[in-house]
Amino acid sequence: MVKKYLNERGFGILAALDKVAAKLHSTQGKVAIAWLMARPSVTAPIASATSVEQLKDLVDAANLELDADSIETLNQASSY
Repeated sequence: MVKKYLNERGFGILAALDKVAAKLHSTQGKVAIAWLMARPSVTAPIASATSVEQLKDLVDAANLELDADSIETLNQASSY
């Protein structure tokens, strides 16, 4: 199912998530949720948790503030 995303663009987004996560001492998942929350075009990111650890990550992501440079890095990687 994810095969359609494993292309040059998808790998570029993953690399950008790695870069921003390392810069912020965070994880890709937290950064991805924080990025979606920072996007004005996204009304509500959909996420679910099946464990307490995943729930903690979602809460942490809601409190993670991305700087303008990090948002731009992610936006550039995801642009078509």
